Amino acid sequence: MSFLAFFFIVASLLSFVVAQIVVKRAMEFSASHGFRNSRFISLMIIGIFLMTISFFLTLGLLQRFDLSYLYPFQGLSVIMITVMAAVMLKETLTLQLTVGSLLITVGIVLVSLS
Repeated sequence: MSFLAFFFIVASLLSFVVAQIVVKRAMEFSASHGFRNSRFISLMIIGIFLMTISFFLTLGLLQRFDLSYLYPFQGLSVIMITVMAAVMLKETLTLQLTVGSLLITVGIVLVSLS
């Protein structure tokens, strides 16, 4: 895999993860301030924009790589979202969630080695 391909895989993954965090923040904000608030609207626009970038990057990657190769990288989003949610959103990491994330990581490593 070339550096450029790796860059686009990481960019797709990061844009998806950040989009999820931004949309979660927007929804938390809307619970106390409503849906017509300018901050909620701007956060949703940013989140949707990032999801759109992720979508089109993924489409481009699917043109060049097998789905069985790309999909394990998508599994990393679960781990990244879990960690980002704990750090940025102050969500609690339970033992079950941590073990599940570690199992996903092991699975990704095993698939990437094949």
